[in-house]
Amino acid sequence: MEMLKNVKIGVIYGGDSPEREVSLASGTAVLKALEELDLKVEPLLVSSALDAVSKVQSSRCDVFFVALHGSWGEDGRLQGALDLLGKKYTGSGHESCALAMDKRVSKAIFESCKIPTAPYVVLQRDKFLGNLNQKLEELLCLWQAVVVKPSGCGSTVGVTIARDVETICKGIREASQYDQVLLVEKYIPGREITVTVWEEEGKVEALPIVEIIPKEGFYDYRAKYTSGITRYQCPADLPDEVGARVKEVAVASHLALGCRVYSRVDIRLSEDGTPYVLEVNTAPGMTATSLVPKAASAMGWSFPELVARIVINSLRKYK
Repeated sequence: MEMLKNVKIGVIYGGDSPEREVSLASGTAVLKALEELDLKVEPLLVSSALDAVSKVQSSRCDVFFVALHGSWGEDGRLQGALDLLGKKYTGSGHESCALAMDKRVSKAIFESCKIPTAPYVVLQRDKFLGNLNQKLEELLCLWQAVVVKPSGCGSTVGVTIARDVETICKGIREASQYDQVLLVEKYIPGREITVTVWEEEGKVEALPIVEIIPKEGFYDYRAKYTSGITRYQCPADLPDEVGARVKEVAVASHLALGCRVYSRVDIRLSEDGTPYVLEVNTAPGMTATSLVPKAASAMGWSFPELVARIVINSLRKYK
C-alpha cells in the first residue's frame, strides 16, 4: 500500500439511476475500507451527472474510485467526462463501459468472437411491428421460456422470466420503463455463476468462480441485495474442465469489450456444461453482499486490500 501513501482518492457514488441505493452502499463500503488503511479519501456524493462533473472539477484528488452503478455512471459518459478533464479513475475506459452497458451491442460482439451467449431478439419501444403476440408465441414455441430485460440496466432491474405471452407482455411493459431498447432472450436452464476478471502487472486472469444459489425464485434485485436470502459458494463446485472453460470464456468476454483492471462476468451454466455469457459489469457492486469481494476473499484478500489493489492497478494503466 506504500504506493498510495501520498495519493488522495475521491470516491464517486450516489447518482440518480434506479441503482442509486446500491451505489450508496458500494461507495460507503469503499470509503470505510480506504479509511481503515489510513489513506487520504474524499467522498463525492453526487445527485446528477452535472453534479458529478462539478464536484470532480473542484476536487484536488489524484484518482477517483467510480462506485456508481447504472445509467451515466457506468455507461461510459462519466468516464468520458473524466477523460476530457484529464482525471484518473478506476476500472475500464469510456468505450468499454459503453459497450458493456448496452447488452444489445455486447451480445453482438460476443457472437462475433464466438463467445457463447443466449439467443435473443431485440425489441424497440414504440416500434413493435406487426402482430407482436404472434411473434412472442413463436419465440415460446422455439425456446419454451424467455427472459425480458432492458438493454441498458444492471442489478437485474426490469428483468422478467416468462413462460407465456401474457407474462412476456408484462415484462415488456416493465422493462420499457427503463430503456427504449429491450432484449428477449432464450432462458437457459442451469446454474447461475459469476467470474471476476482481474488485471495485475500485465496479467489477465479469472479469480475463483462464485455460484449463486437463490433460496427461491431467480436472482433478482431483492435476492441480490437482501442479506440471507441467497446462498453463495466460492469456489463453485464444478468439474475441473468446466471450471477452466468458464474462466476462459469470462476472460475472453472481458478482453472482447476492451475492459481494464477488473470486471465481473455473469454467466449461465447450462445443464450440458456450456457457459453462456449474460453480461459484463465494468463497475460491479462493492457492498457487503457483493460478488467481487467474495471472489477476492477466496484469494485471501481482505476487503480493504481488494479496494486498494483496484486503485493501484487503475493508476498503473496511466503509466
